[in-house]
Amino acid sequence: MIHRIISRLDIKGPNLVKGIHLEGLRVLGKPELLARYYYEEGADELMYQDVVASLYERNSLENFVEKTAEKIFIPLTVGGGIRKISDIKRILRAGADKVSINTAAINRPEFIKEAAEHFGASTIVVSMEVIRQSYGSYFLFTDNGREYTGIDVKKWVEKVQSLGAGEIFLTSVDREGTMKGLDTDLINTVSSEVSIPLICHGGFGNVGHIDFLKGTHIGGVAAASVFHYNYLASNKEDPYAFSEGNTDYLKSGIVKNKGLSISELKNYMLSRGINVRHS
Repeated sequence: MIHRIISRLDIKGPNLVKGIHLEGLRVLGKPELLARYYYEEGADELMYQDVVASLYERNSLENFVEKTAEKIFIPLTVGGGIRKISDIKRILRAGADKVSINTAAINRPEFIKEAAEHFGASTIVVSMEVIRQSYGSYFLFTDNGREYTGIDVKKWVEKVQSLGAGEIFLTSVDREGTMKGLDTDLINTVSSEVSIPLICHGGFGNVGHIDFLKGTHIGGVAAASVFHYNYLASNKEDPYAFSEGNTDYLKSGIVKNKGLSISELKNYMLSRGINVRHS
């Protein structure tokens, strides 16, 4: 099993943003700059997520997708506000390889089957925003972790597979943005139920957090904060890196020594006997 390292870029309007628990979004810069950097660093895939798509009921990332597809030659998944077959056509035509759906799938599960039959299962990723409840069970949420659905994650995993989803993108809202480590209890709960690729997201912060992958059939890990901080620390002299966003925060030094490069991570994985693509 070759595990993938995926860089996730949350986008609001023209900006790359990042928060904690999917909230308190802070503008960090230009998505296209970081996308190019991660590609050159050795990311296996990129994921663009329109974080205000639910608010406006549409995905507005076509322009970013077109620019990215011209210069970056690794798979690109795009999510946020995708509700119809025509939305998927539009995003794929712009240059995406896969689409990620969440709210639309929960509101109308048949959409997963329709999309998989129309575009092929490998094109359809079902995203899951999950929060642990006080009694220990994990339930699905939508709208950046704000809307409770009442759906148990294990039951949903079983259903989306039966409907033809090609991949699951699993986010622990509790851990997202904290860099304190992934929720391995959640991952174990879901991985025991899946027969399709599973991507884990939320909480990754240092090389040791990747050790859980060894010997598993989990497809890979997606991360944002840990890679963003490395980019910002590595490009502090680049005027374009700090031309937009919360520049006082970015220049304060708080990002220093908080990040990790993709190449560092992959070298560590190889040293631990964890299979990963490496140039």
